[in-house]
Amino acid sequence: MRNVITIGVLLFVMIICAGPATAQQKGPVEAVAQGLVDTVATGCEKELAAYCQGVTPGEGRILACLYAHEDKLSGQCEYALFDAAAQLERAVAALAYLVNECGDDLETYCAGVQAGEGRLLDCLDKNEKKISSRCNQALKDTGLK
Repeated sequence: MRNVITIGVLLFVMIICAGPATAQQKGPVEAVAQGLVDTVATGCEKELAAYCQGVTPGEGRILACLYAHEDKLSGQCEYALFDAAAQLERAVAALAYLVNECGDDLETYCAGVQAGEGRLLDCLDKNEKKISSRCNQALKDTGLK
């Protein structure tokens, strides 16, 4: 159960940082966030229907509900939470790697670009010939190029 608490905290942070996922959002961060939400929604479908049906989604309330009922979660739901946390950990590591390798290029070529919906990646793509080989390699390594 200790893992479920840790996972809940991680997912809560992810949802707060990612904001609401809508059909209009198309960036890779939004896609990852929606994938995490879908993983938990599918894996915890029974628990969500039984314990969290009346909870208004957003601001971590659904995860708080699951946390409040952690002693009643099925193995499938616990695994879905664990899987979502593992996916989140990989996404955060990839993002940290990209920031480390592309930070200077982002400051140089994309300083005026608003983050979100893939705009920073579009900017790096438009400046592909100018950005550093380290940044290009990081984009390839993370599958964003």
